[in-house]
Amino acid sequence: MVNIDVQQVAPARRSPGRGVQLRRPRHRVERRAVLLWTAHALALPLVLGGALAAVHALWDGARPWTGPALIALAVLGPLHAAVMPSWRYAVHRWETTDEAVYATTGWFVREWRIAPVSRIQTVDTVRGPLEQALGLATLVVTTASSRGAIHIRGLAPEAAGEAAERLADITRRTPGDAT
Repeated sequence: MVNIDVQQVAPARRSPGRGVQLRRPRHRVERRAVLLWTAHALALPLVLGGALAAVHALWDGARPWTGPALIALAVLGPLHAAVMPSWRYAVHRWETTDEAVYATTGWFVREWRIAPVSRIQTVDTVRGPLEQALGLATLVVTTASSRGAIHIRGLAPEAAGEAAERLADITRRTPGDAT
């Protein structure tokens, strides 16, 4: 597994001795992923804001610090939810080939991961309740990497299923250690 900043790599450059190209993945995630990321971005500020508001209302001694914290949360929470999802959508890309799985993720810190097919151990699709409601799925590609599995969030369920089937078929036919 290779972790490389996308901006440090020239497009379509081959790594020495390998068939894996260091390039930007071709496919965007579904546009509906912006709604998923917005919901996730609003969840913590809403829960934290509710708890702070309860403490503020019930405990007079906490008002000197809960008031400013509520104001900061009321400004920064919606700002984060307004900026982050679109930024992530612009960055997140994915691709599966006969040689590797490529994923570019992040919004503030960007990560580019490449998993050679010979190193893939399992391929799964996951659909949580919010993903199901939005018609989305996550493709999870597990390798022996210390960085953990590659999670490609925000895919159409059909695309995730097809990619999982294709990768499972390719890994069955690919010689390698798959450790």
